[in-house]
Amino acid sequence: MNKKRTSKDEYYLSIAKEVALRSTCFRRSIGAIIIRDDQIISTGYVGAPRKTKDSLEHGFCLRDKLNIPHGQRYELCRSVHAEQNAIINAARAGVSLLGGDMYIYGSVHKDKTPINAFPCFICKKMIINAGLNRVICSTKDGKMKIFKITDWIEDWQKGDIIDDKSQYG
Repeated sequence: MNKKRTSKDEYYLSIAKEVALRSTCFRRSIGAIIIRDDQIISTGYVGAPRKTKDSLEHGFCLRDKLNIPHGQRYELCRSVHAEQNAIINAARAGVSLLGGDMYIYGSVHKDKTPINAFPCFICKKMIINAGLNRVICSTKDGKMKIFKITDWIEDWQKGDIIDDKSQYG
């Protein structure tokens, strides 16, 4: 009997999917985990800052109420992105992210339809500065896309962030 073993990338992405279930955003459920040396060192999901009311507690999404399209005006969102929370949680625990990988899973909050869970520009900048090596994201077709952070840096050295081909929203 030759059972196919789940790859490490599939394994860690499935854990990020579980983390996403904690999301408190009306629009998206997104979870992120950071792995270094084959260990989970941090997790994060979309949610309001600690000790503040999230959108579920308020009963509405502020950006929906203001008719703001996806991928725009993040400063008017109550939530902290999953990627940001994973980085922040590692910092709170005093854990270095250098050389680690981030796994991000995302879906539509209401019906759990998978989405391209690519980081926004703000999160990409944080990921670059955190010293991560790769970001592995779920895609709307149920697969995954792997980004090398050095590729983002090279692309932005040649062009600019607005020329980025794989962006959220």
